[in-house]
Amino acid sequence: MGDTTTYQQTLDYLYEKLPMFSRIGAAALKPDLTNTIRLCIGLGDPQQKFKSIHIAGTNGKGSTSHMLAAACRQQGYKTGLYTSPHLVDFRERIRIDGVPVSKEWVVAFVREHKALIEEVNPSFFEITVVMAFKAFAEANVDIAIIETGLGGRLDSTNVITPLLSIITNISYDHQDLLGHTLGEIASEKAGIIKPNVPVVIGEQNDETERIFFEHSVHKRSTVYYAQTLWGMVRTHEDEHYQYYKAVHNAHREMYTVKTDLLGNYQQHNIKTVLTAAEVLTRIGFKLTMENVVASLSHVKSATGLRGRWEIVQQHPTIICDVAHNPAGLKEVLKQLEGLNSKFQIPNSKSEDVVTGKKYIVIGFVKDKDVNEALALFPKDATYYFCNADNPRALPAADLKAMAMTAGLTGKYYPTITAAVTAAKDAMNNDDVLLITGSFFIVGDALAMLQDEEVSV
Repeated sequence: MGDTTTYQQTLDYLYEKLPMFSRIGAAALKPDLTNTIRLCIGLGDPQQKFKSIHIAGTNGKGSTSHMLAAACRQQGYKTGLYTSPHLVDFRERIRIDGVPVSKEWVVAFVREHKALIEEVNPSFFEITVVMAFKAFAEANVDIAIIETGLGGRLDSTNVITPLLSIITNISYDHQDLLGHTLGEIASEKAGIIKPNVPVVIGEQNDETERIFFEHSVHKRSTVYYAQTLWGMVRTHEDEHYQYYKAVHNAHREMYTVKTDLLGNYQQHNIKTVLTAAEVLTRIGFKLTMENVVASLSHVKSATGLRGRWEIVQQHPTIICDVAHNPAGLKEVLKQLEGLNSKFQIPNSKSEDVVTGKKYIVIGFVKDKDVNEALALFPKDATYYFCNADNPRALPAADLKAMAMTAGLTGKYYPTITAAVTAAKDAMNNDDVLLITGSFFIVGDALAMLQDEEVSV
């Protein structure tokens, strides 16, 4: 790999040379942390050169990671952020103060460490994790927010010793890898709990609470329950923000929260972030509640977060959400059902309650519980079934057949672009289009809609 290697050639090398879970599923996973540890040693153990916060969970860990990154920036800390997968550009995975690492940095890293990569033969995820560690160490960040990829115990990110561990919630996803009960899945996620490192649990569940308590006792780690510590009530919303009253149940302090993240489910993540800020301050890493609350109004611009109930167009309304398992989709579809026409029709009257037609572009990967997910979708919507250009993708024709059994009607399309284009052509001004089902579907749709904006 010479000096003239381009960014795209570097990505092609990483995608083709290294096994990717996003493309081939479980076959890409390594059974332990050996490769990650070998890579870290070869790079001088960069993971030991910065403070960190480690976040796991079935849903919400990406939003929580971005919120905490925005809060740390608001406080004046130089902040690294590692998340996965990316939606449009690989570099979304590794950000410093909201800015992705440069294409030149990616090319230089792979060129400089190609021998180490080929000696260790890591998975794609393993190399991206250590790339992030190296970038954060080189940038001398004050804090890095590290999101797990899958599970926790054997996740490649689990070589760090953070200031704080966070587990957002537990629901069913990747059962073939993490376990078939909520308790088994919780045990895998609880693997990020470290000795004497406090842990925040975002949402409580009878099946998982005992698991987290036992792990925290064994590790002498203090556990904090965000759902118990904070109460939140949404006061109103508009096209750009949600507004809440947040009350600390112990201190009886109240805060007015304004957030640019529009998903109803974000209130759970906000409680988690507020709890994390309090715990971090107790252990000497200062995040004032005032700065945390202020940061929530501009999370997207501060961190680049996309694909979480993202309204990409008004009149007609187009919404993208990366929900991809039954628990996540249930929240998104509940919000879709509750959409009020006053947010969609210009000059509407407050008594208007009838929304326009619902259109849904949808695609899944094969290893999800697709039948359970499809049972959640509204039968009064028009569907556009598609699949990503990915070996794990469920073929659109197969998805359509499964959807028909669930009582959903629509057509299948050869590409995501074709599906989105067909849906847009069918829409009137007061209709709404939801694009969902997987990161790959949303990522390709966002790239297409972004290109259309540029060409206009």
